[in-house]
Amino acid sequence: MTEILTSADAEDRERRIAGGLRQHGLVPGDRVALVTTSGADMLCAILGALRSGIVPVLTHAALMPAERAELLDDADPALVVDDELLATLLASSPIDIAPWPLARPMHFTSGTTGRAKGVWSGLLDEHDAAALLAEELDLWQFDSRDTHLVCSPLYHSVSIRFSGATLAAGGTVILPGAFDAALVARTIADCAPNTTFMVPSHLQRLFALGNTALPPLNGFRLVAHAGAACPEALKLRAIEAFGVDRVWEFYGSTEGQFTACAATEWLERPGTVGRARRGRSLSVDDDGTIWCDVPPWARWEYWRDPARSAEAWRPASQPDSWGAFTVKDLGRLDDDGYLYLDGRRDDLIITGGVNVYPAEIENVLGRAEGVRAIAVFGVDDERWGQRVCAAVVGTASASSLDAFAREHLAPHKRPKQYFGVEDLPHTATGKLRRSALASLLGVQ
Repeated sequence: MTEILTSADAEDRERRIAGGLRQHGLVPGDRVALVTTSGADMLCAILGALRSGIVPVLTHAALMPAERAELLDDADPALVVDDELLATLLASSPIDIAPWPLARPMHFTSGTTGRAKGVWSGLLDEHDAAALLAEELDLWQFDSRDTHLVCSPLYHSVSIRFSGATLAAGGTVILPGAFDAALVARTIADCAPNTTFMVPSHLQRLFALGNTALPPLNGFRLVAHAGAACPEALKLRAIEAFGVDRVWEFYGSTEGQFTACAATEWLERPGTVGRARRGRSLSVDDDGTIWCDVPPWARWEYWRDPARSAEAWRPASQPDSWGAFTVKDLGRLDDDGYLYLDGRRDDLIITGGVNVYPAEIENVLGRAEGVRAIAVFGVDDERWGQRVCAAVVGTASASSLDAFAREHLAPHKRPKQYFGVEDLPHTATGKLRRSALASLLGVQ
């Protein structure tokens, strides 16, 4: 059911939820895990916690119980909130909360080891908290006239950032639920939102409805996309449908934001993801590794992993910068500071705008009977951006592996195709040639 959340209604719910968290003994700096249905109440729980200095721990809604339990055990939350408890929190007495978030939510990201780690930003002081919100308001120009359409689930950081900034500016948020292109089209026609964020696969599915099923789309002032590479034809279709001055792209990660790019800039420099956001600066090493200097309110670390955190940061190269971080993506800068991506971080697959890490899937499917070796890789896909595939050495059948995956992996992590092979390709030094698998197998 589509929900419409006004700024005034959100304020009341956030203050009540914050009061309920306090009654449960939570204090600033604590973590609260939200295992709740994505919707207006969950959004208010996230924002109410943040505005009282409590950090929401957010996980993919489709995770299997064992997958989620592993993440929550690592995050060590003071409280786990499900839908039933959230309803109780909403009935609590309201308390005063800060006018802006005092932290960033804790999301999980993985890597070549397959072990997911939380991205932790800690608590912000009043100056940095105000600056964090001001940065979003300044970049996207949210104000009380805005009605923001939420198309991604609320465990995505961009849904929280755009929705929270819209509500803080006095605007309204529309939450239609899980993405359904036909429902989104009806919501646009009925509710007239003027801002939204969609991953490229959302745009693809929306346009696949056909012109006769689409309402006029020129009522938007901002349509932002990110999360995966956007095919040129799709980008041009979006520009045609929404208007050249309304389509924006940005490049970021779970850890932090790098760039923003108006469609007018992209048309002048096809393929760019833009220049550094205000208050940031970009640099690229000789090997192509991208680094971003960020202000103090954009600092973060990997939760309880100082070694991995140290690898991700280096001293600031710009005045007033907290430091420069990398997520090991590769790219290049032109003379005017526009960034072009040459490759995402090692082995990352982005399917439907969601990050999937092959090592995590390999660690699970490697336990299936009849699997001697397995390599997971991504293949370009018109609908999903990339689809997850697996090359398997052993006697396991595709059907048995699919059944095993259904028991142990969330849907977005399950390979859509399995290929039996005699051996996996490796370099002379023994490193898996993952990027060669699609070509070797003739997968399109």
